[in-house]
Amino acid sequence: MKTVSDYFGSMVFDDRAMRASLSADVYASLRKTIDEGSALDISVANAVAEAMKNWAVSKGATHFTHWFQPLTGITAEKHEAFISPSPDGSVIMEFSGKELIKGEPDASSFPSGGLRATFEARGYTAWDPTSYAFMKGKTLCIPTAFCSYGGPALDKKTPLLRSMEVLSKQALRILRLFGNNTAKRVISSVGPEQEYFLITREMYEKRPDLRFSGRTLFGAKPPKGQELDDHYFGVIKPSVSAFMEDLNDELWKLGILAKTEHNEVAPAQHELAPIYTTTNIATDHNQLTMEMMQKVAARHGLVCLLHEKPFAGVNGSGKHNNWSIATDSGQNLLSPGDTPYENAQFLIFLCAVIKAVDDYQDLLRISVATAGNDHRLGANEAPPAVISIFLGDELNAVLEAIESDTPYKGTKKKVMRLGAEVLPKFNRDTTDRNRTSPFAYTGNKFEFRMLGSSNSIACTNIMLNSAVAESLRVIADSLEKAKDFESELHDLIRDTIRNHKRIIFNGNGYDDAWIEEATKKRGLLNYRTTADCMPHLLDKKNVTMLTSLGVFTDEELRSRRDIMLENYCKSVVIEARTMISMARTMIAPAVEEYAAYVAGAANAKKSLSSDIACTYEKNLVRKLSGLLDDICTKTDALEAVLPLLQDAKDIVEESAVVRDRLLPAMDELRIPCDEAEVLTDKKYWPFPTYSDLLFGVK
Repeated sequence: MKTVSDYFGSMVFDDRAMRASLSADVYASLRKTIDEGSALDISVANAVAEAMKNWAVSKGATHFTHWFQPLTGITAEKHEAFISPSPDGSVIMEFSGKELIKGEPDASSFPSGGLRATFEARGYTAWDPTSYAFMKGKTLCIPTAFCSYGGPALDKKTPLLRSMEVLSKQALRILRLFGNNTAKRVISSVGPEQEYFLITREMYEKRPDLRFSGRTLFGAKPPKGQELDDHYFGVIKPSVSAFMEDLNDELWKLGILAKTEHNEVAPAQHELAPIYTTTNIATDHNQLTMEMMQKVAARHGLVCLLHEKPFAGVNGSGKHNNWSIATDSGQNLLSPGDTPYENAQFLIFLCAVIKAVDDYQDLLRISVATAGNDHRLGANEAPPAVISIFLGDELNAVLEAIESDTPYKGTKKKVMRLGAEVLPKFNRDTTDRNRTSPFAYTGNKFEFRMLGSSNSIACTNIMLNSAVAESLRVIADSLEKAKDFESELHDLIRDTIRNHKRIIFNGNGYDDAWIEEATKKRGLLNYRTTADCMPHLLDKKNVTMLTSLGVFTDEELRSRRDIMLENYCKSVVIEARTMISMARTMIAPAVEEYAAYVAGAANAKKSLSSDIACTYEKNLVRKLSGLLDDICTKTDALEAVLPLLQDAKDIVEESAVVRDRLLPAMDELRIPCDEAEVLTDKKYWPFPTYSDLLFGVK
């Protein structure tokens, strides 16, 4: 019987496969490209392409594709057969270095936000050698970046790679100041926890709202939800367990480090968490994980819902982004050290993160902004839209002592100075995790909990890497000029804490009093919706930082602002149209039919005796008729809002109409529809209810 170690990564052209199939010289050259970013000679590319093709064909491959991540939020692929004609009428299997390095997919139908004209259809994909090629079905998938004919990035991988490079560059400046002259790179790593729902495909097919928008637009609260807390970490149902086993096998074959699985809080909700890996690879793996979840679910007669809020009234699904930075030798820069000098270095990197999150809290909020996530943020299973940092009691006490130049309780009444002989050793993690904090320090990493389940983690990590890189740049500029390094180091950390302590909050993020304090006393931002935050992507400070670091160009930023707002508007318009259709063609007829049945039953009873009052039937028909009128009126009102979108002068104004007019009209229509569901006989109701959906998987 095969064990996991026998087949883990078997469908990946990883380091083991490269060592086995490449000559020593070619392997060494490729590793130098991967590890140091050096240029790849075409002769090396040809050798790699041949070996990669032979490996893939041995696995049953007939095609290859440049696998990329356009600005749609999902992946894209264009398959090409390996075959080439032979003079004798047969075919040979060929794959060149040129085909490996570059592809030319049609870019005309991908979102560009004005980066190219419609008639400028050509786009280019460029091989990313830092992320291993893999097999999917009979196709060799080659991770690539994607850009337009003119050069601007049309994908999420390109700016992510740029952000990783600039973070490494600025972090190395700090390490050199602390005497580390051996580190060649600083690498950001991520472990994204993935939440999701499973429902039966049979029920899914009966719900147009789920099929068109990924969430239920109608649905009365079921008699039982998550009140008893009996689903969280509960016994996994047999059909779900079978799905998880199958999913693990598929992910492990692809080299994805799927580690933890369990039931989440809401009925039918579950979670999968991987082991950390490099941010670029983690991003690719998370996209593959979401794809495999949906494919494997289909094999089991299930549907995997990745929407952030598929069901009202129960927990939505997030994606916790556990982020850290380390040297190429494995030293975690967010982990307190064993010596005072190591702790001084740790505090510099910690302060860089604190400064970054405070200075660019708007960018972090923007990085998780979608129509779906707007429904989740601020509810009791997700952090609020206000960004804050949780540090824990002991670390917070260390920073307070430094800020005030007063004794730290862990020392022998010594004032906190940052000389190598004075800074005390302190523990890595002595505080319980704060599940209400958007950005929590958890011992040697930060957990950013605002991402939605369907989000690409690229967006958040681009902004996080870039913001921290900017903070490190400012710090390095100051320290490199210092005449007295240790004195400047102390003052810089102290001043950073004083200037940015407003972002640190160790209390309950769900408390209304905190939101009041955060916004009115501390001046923190509270962008509740995508329409609120997305326009601020183009604020001067954000554009200056991101363009000066080379992570984005000005035109790339403008395009992304427009694309994200367009996606927001289009997503909500699809939901509104779906609601109108369901209300008119499914809900209203069902309510009318049942009301007619009840009225007929009353008349039948009356025909037996005029003394029968039929009070129950009359009251029920009266309620149903009133709800029916309300449904029809509010459906018309919702439909009347849609033309207003066409009158907006630009996408920013259109998104404001969606936020202020369309979404409230949708909420209004849902109220009578959900009330009618409770009163209507189940056999008349036209689609599965929350009770069916949340408890239908056995």
